[in-house]
Amino acid sequence: MKVIPKKLEKGDKIGILSTARKISKQELKPAIELIKKWGYEPVLGKSIDAGLHQFAGSQILRAEDLQNFIDDREIKAILCARGGYGTVRIIDDIDFNNLKKYPKWIIGYSDVTVLHNQLNNINIASLHATMPINFPKDKQDNASTNSLKKVLAGEKIYYKVENSHKLNRKGTAQAELVGGNLSIIYSLLGSKSSISTKDKILFLEDLDEYLYHIDRMMINLKRNHLLDNLAGLIIGGMSSMNDNTIAYGKNAYEIIQEHIQEFEYPVLFNFNAGHIEPNLALKLGTKLTLKVDETSSLIFD
Repeated sequence: MKVIPKKLEKGDKIGILSTARKISKQELKPAIELIKKWGYEPVLGKSIDAGLHQFAGSQILRAEDLQNFIDDREIKAILCARGGYGTVRIIDDIDFNNLKKYPKWIIGYSDVTVLHNQLNNINIASLHATMPINFPKDKQDNASTNSLKKVLAGEKIYYKVENSHKLNRKGTAQAELVGGNLSIIYSLLGSKSSISTKDKILFLEDLDEYLYHIDRMMINLKRNHLLDNLAGLIIGGMSSMNDNTIAYGKNAYEIIQEHIQEFEYPVLFNFNAGHIEPNLALKLGTKLTLKVDETSSLIFD
């Protein structure tokens, strides 16, 4: 059983840091104001405004920043400011023992999938959701931030999908949700951060990949048995895909469908999560009821 972090109370502190690419405090101003509107107190880590080439400071600084927020019991949730690349460089430097004792939501997507997978392996739920770099510049909630706000407040989340994608496979599954960014999941295979997908619902999304590489990654997941024993599959945004001069001949969804066609579990394509808007919050490591039909639904316990 996964440990599910408690809901936040008004006045609670949310730590904001970057485990990957650098970001400035100026860029975070809309998010800071919106989080204050929610009734929480944003606390900026040392990685904010730090820089070393493309990273939010050195590997040591970023690891210490995350460790400090994990260990600080006054910080009730940890919100990654942005993705990019770099979380995998610090993951082995983090001691998660205090997080096991005093769990708190760790929030983000994209490169933050490294943390999601690691947390899943130590039985702590985490939150795949929008990040401050994507918060509305007008400081008003949108569908993405609203879904995040609801989870933090302990509200039950339910998503209805009216438009049925032509590649959907109908059915119902009730199982734990795992996953995140396809490229990151692929890159973690064979490491202690690689996830088990057996009897689980897998979520995948990606951005800015060549179509042949989507094929390569799906083949690798299949050869490592991450696709054959699923309870269900959800495919989010497959955004800004690239092709070669000689076209691959299929889009990302069609490539994925090719590699799962022999299986019988329900599959939902084009769900609003990932590098798209809206990017709806998903509670990884928690039980999800997935129904795929003409109108599909996701209901979290």
